[in-house]
Amino acid sequence: MDGSGTIQRMDNIAIVVDDLAAAKAFFAALGLELEGEATVEGSAVDRLVGLEGVRSDIAMMRTPDGHGRVELTKYHSPASKDGDRHAPANTLGMHRIMFAVEGIDDILDRLRPHGAELLGEPVQYENSYRLCYLRGPAGILVALAEKIS
Repeated sequence: MDGSGTIQRMDNIAIVVDDLAAAKAFFAALGLELEGEATVEGSAVDRLVGLEGVRSDIAMMRTPDGHGRVELTKYHSPASKDGDRHAPANTLGMHRIMFAVEGIDDILDRLRPHGAELLGEPVQYENSYRLCYLRGPAGILVALAEKIS
């Protein structure tokens, strides 16, 4: 490649939620920091997302290392379509977001009061990672990976 038209980094992942406050609390309990909030609307937003009459609130949550962000979006108009909040992990399309963590059990204890539910159980993969999948607000699948020293 000659350097033109190349990806510099992944900036963020956007997740549509029905309860923005609950989603912010969940990701804050996970360890992300609120970077900023805004309401977006207008013709430029409509053209960008291909919908008419968009009005949404967004909250940008940043990982502690500052390199990753999750954009939480609550649409006020047009109304969001319901998805399958209990879709299994093998459903087509994007289905989970994974975070590298330390102290997986402590994190699970912090997330349970925010509605987190384990899909299965924490497992050790070979001698490298301890992993778990859980479901958060709006049915979001989150995976946690703790490197085994």
